[in-house]
Amino acid sequence: MRYNRISDIHIKSSSRVIIIVLTLQYLLSACTSYPTTPGSDNIVVEDSLGIDLMITEPAQRIVSLAASNTEILFAVGAGGQIVGRDEYSDYPPEAQRVESIGSLYPHVNFEAVIALEPDLVLAAGITSPDDITALNDMGLTVFNVGVAVTLDDIYADIMAIGRLTGRHTVATEVVEDMKSRIAAVAAANADLRERPSVYYEIDGADPMKPWTAGTGSLIDLMINMAGANNVGASTDTAYWQISLEELINQDPELIILGSSTFGGQTPILVAQRPGWENILAVRKGMVYEFDDNLVSRPGPRIVEGLELLSQLVHPDGFE
Repeated sequence: MRYNRISDIHIKSSSRVIIIVLTLQYLLSACTSYPTTPGSDNIVVEDSLGIDLMITEPAQRIVSLAASNTEILFAVGAGGQIVGRDEYSDYPPEAQRVESIGSLYPHVNFEAVIALEPDLVLAAGITSPDDITALNDMGLTVFNVGVAVTLDDIYADIMAIGRLTGRHTVATEVVEDMKSRIAAVAAANADLRERPSVYYEIDGADPMKPWTAGTGSLIDLMINMAGANNVGASTDTAYWQISLEELINQDPELIILGSSTFGGQTPILVAQRPGWENILAVRKGMVYEFDDNLVSRPGPRIVEGLELLSQLVHPDGFE
């Protein structure tokens, strides 16, 4: 098979598919909600598994186990509090100067995490539940950020991480800015007369049966908010392999290559795929490369992804 979904990290396309499917199996049913306890000196936040985490003061030595968590930490001003990151946390560029604990697969490098003496480990939907249990059993403080499938989930993640790091005020500003920009996209697309059909490619290694995003994925949500119809939503599966026959039948007007990020796919390569010349988007040259991180990593840059999708879908209607 590929990735919080979920994508949320930079690895080879085939591995990314596996992570998506496993993530959904483990945690998609979890509801992301982060209530806090007012009037207390302690910081109490409920994680995606419904477990209350209490710390006596903001975390100062953090190990991030997901690229989305790392992006959130930097966005709320807590980048200087990160002492370790997973191998694929590469944004912003400053993140690459933080010590890497390596890949999470097949398991977290527990020795590397312990050596960094963290006062908080930020796990995520892509972290194995067994690894989370093991980290807890080692006496480490672990907060598990769940699988974000809505914008509200992402807002909640940002606010929770803001509280845990003592950056609540900045986190609030980040969320309000996101909401403002998303509202601008919604306003621009409010009176659309046409919604073009879009095929979003996650992994094109097998052009006869490429991976795409379906109902229940962040990518599907972003495509709809951008004012288009996702051909991958013909199934209720969040990530699936669509056949070339079905793709030709759907005949999308645009093809967006998230697969360019992890698989090196380009419009030229797509045009050379046998049978793909029968798809409208290919015939009209409406095939575009796209940074998959912007719609697969559930963090602050999801807004940038939405804005860029809107520009591709409605170039005359959104700036």
